[in-house]
Amino acid sequence: MKIYDISQEVFSCEVYPGDPVPEKTALKSMQEGEIYNLTAFSMCAHNGTHIDAPFHFIKDGKTVDEICLEAFAGMAYVAEHHGIVTGDNALRILEKAKKHDPEAAKRILIKGDAEVSLEAAKVFASSNILLLGNESQTIGPQNAPMAVHLALLGANIILLEGVRLAEVSEGIYFLNAAPLNLAGADGSPCRAILIDTDI
Repeated sequence: MKIYDISQEVFSCEVYPGDPVPEKTALKSMQEGEIYNLTAFSMCAHNGTHIDAPFHFIKDGKTVDEICLEAFAGMAYVAEHHGIVTGDNALRILEKAKKHDPEAAKRILIKGDAEVSLEAAKVFASSNILLLGNESQTIGPQNAPMAVHLALLGANIILLEGVRLAEVSEGIYFLNAAPLNLAGADGSPCRAILIDTDI
């Protein structure tokens, strides 16, 4: 068994343009003579590796605490793609995933510098997947992400953004990307891992 940490380190992570940067404060420090160390931190729910709940773009959508944990934990398929993911690309990814493992086809992670098009988002939205992940800080075009988010989140597909898959080959893995239990939140950071059970 091999475990891949596919999360960004929080305090040095990528941040979507305009979002606040994570910050930490040492409240207590043994170096300063205290008997223990104590850290406080602040961050945006969408910094680094994080999930988007439907509430992120949909007024009455599910919040983080309302999402079934099944979406975040289970078999997943990693597919490599660079450039714009078209509708045809999305169909091929889904077909390949289903051929390998129908359960893994419920959670798709796209490795590479990829941007999901609206056409591809509609294909994924009609496929009954639970989760779609990518390496970028946003699933769609950075300058106009709303339409892609609406198509996917509107189909109750959870988005896992900002993963790191450079060390991971295409194939089937067990994914655990559980978010923090943030009541009423539109997103949450998570420590996402992939487990290769064949090693």
